[in-house]
Amino acid sequence: MRIDIITVLPEMLEQPLNCSILKKAQDKGLTEIHIHNLRDYTTDKHKRVDDYPFGGEAGMVMQIEPIDNAISALKKERDYDEIIYTSPDGEQFNQKMANTMSSFENIIILCGHYKGIDYRIREHLITREISIGDFVLTGGELVAAMITDAIVRLIPGAIGDEQSALSDSFQDNLLAPPVYTRPSEYKGWKVPDVLLSGHQAKIDEWKLKQALERTMRLRPDLLED
Repeated sequence: MRIDIITVLPEMLEQPLNCSILKKAQDKGLTEIHIHNLRDYTTDKHKRVDDYPFGGEAGMVMQIEPIDNAISALKKERDYDEIIYTSPDGEQFNQKMANTMSSFENIIILCGHYKGIDYRIREHLITREISIGDFVLTGGELVAAMITDAIVRLIPGAIGDEQSALSDSFQDNLLAPPVYTRPSEYKGWKVPDVLLSGHQAKIDEWKLKQALERTMRLRPDLLED
């Protein structure tokens, strides 16, 4: 898989995308993550990528030309499964989307910034708009990093124990059950006896009950699906 991220703040992404599982996946050749500075695709000598919005609204808007130049340059080299724009008013990102995207070959993620991007980009160049919640960030760089992490960790071989990812929260529309480790007792706080019993069927039954209880209590909306 190859992920190309277009941004005006590449320094925000360089460190997060080169550590932990993301670094291991790249070192293993499972994925390529490329960060592209949008200013490199400008024709303006000052490398300007924004301008005032028509209509007199406050804030600045990312211009269409450098974004079109960047996306067009990348599309000349390969086909892309999705061209994603990170936007507060996009489709809410979830585990199901991450599962689907983890099987893609090539993705572009365009990080929003300022007041947003010229809407013609969204109309003609973007194939999917993604949000991580009903709030506004300074830019889409952190969102791009989160989407990348969620996708890459699902690629076979990225995590040492692939079953670990399959048992995460949201994989089956349930929150994950509680987890414990050694010591089995600390300050009088004990691990549930069933987890120490060695009886796998009972352990699985306990985990399912706990997952259902936690989902019903904390995220009942998941059960509606």
